[in-house]
Amino acid sequence: MAIRAVPADVTAFLLDIEGTTTPITFVKEVLFPYIEKNVKDYLRAHWNTAECQEDVKELRLQAEEDSKSGHAVHILSSPREEGPLEQTMQNVVDNVLWQMSLDRKTTALKQLQGHMWRTAYASGQLQGEIYSDVAPAIRKWREAGNRVYIYSSGSVEAQKLLFQYSTEGNLLELFDGHFDTQIGQKVESESYRKIAQVIGCSVNNILFLTDVTKEAKAAEEARVNVMVVVRPGNIELTEEERAHYAQISSFSELALSAYGS
Repeated sequence: MAIRAVPADVTAFLLDIEGTTTPITFVKEVLFPYIEKNVKDYLRAHWNTAECQEDVKELRLQAEEDSKSGHAVHILSSPREEGPLEQTMQNVVDNVLWQMSLDRKTTALKQLQGHMWRTAYASGQLQGEIYSDVAPAIRKWREAGNRVYIYSSGSVEAQKLLFQYSTEGNLLELFDGHFDTQIGQKVESESYRKIAQVIGCSVNNILFLTDVTKEAKAAEEARVNVMVVVRPGNIELTEEERAHYAQISSFSELALSAYGS
């Protein structure tokens, strides 16, 4: 693809993770399967910790909300109503797997996943996969005085773990901040306005890089600059989307105005 000039007003880069900084296959074939395979063993090992009990509490609250629709896998809402511990744990496992089967991105689910991934990264069972063009480009942007942020549906903790324990080394120092769905859903334009307020700039000072056109549309509606990242394995753009959005296949294709074309 051709070199794309970064708009002159841009002073902050906002980056998606899955399909943008990191291959979709890493998330779909490594991170998620790790949760599915290990969630019950994790609960057994950590059940009595305050952190795990808080995770279960949040999942219960989410399940109570979901039960109103009549489709949720049941988690007993009160510890006093619980049966044998093994069954209680299985109820939690069933709920987690049910949410993951629907590709849900609830805060409760993401919180537990983040804690599980933290254990796996720290023990060396997982290593975050980052495209090789990402870190050099970010360093170049920062050298030019720009700030760089992450916005992902994964929890802030999970984001930090991926970049701390990455194939390119510890990259946390490259980022000025992290945002997850606690600030709002990525397909809602108001989320991008809130991010601009938090980082203290105008929406037109932000360039959002994502592989998901629904997210790009929401950011665009908030008057954020947008480019769509086309990587191997990403969802193919429609002809209309290709005509509408500027696209890059590598961060190295972005040219800062300070560096010329």
